[in-house]
Amino acid sequence: MRYAIVIEHAEGNFSAYAPDLPGCVATGATVADVEREMRQAIALHVDGLREDGLPIPTPSSRVEYIDIAA
Repeated sequence: MRYAIVIEHAEGNFSAYAPDLPGCVATGATVADVEREMRQAIALHVDGLREDGLPIPTPSSRVEYIDIAA
């Protein structure tokens, strides 16, 4: 499965979340750190859903960029 994540620059670090997995978040000092942490967070989140017998959300979010004139 392939989940979209949103990475935001916060004060002094980066944070990320997966729109299709509510509550699945991570932080890191760099973009690479937060991406690595999100991979682990998603794996743990999905494992927890399985252990609890809950459905695993199908990835459905899409990421697109919109260009605008500056």
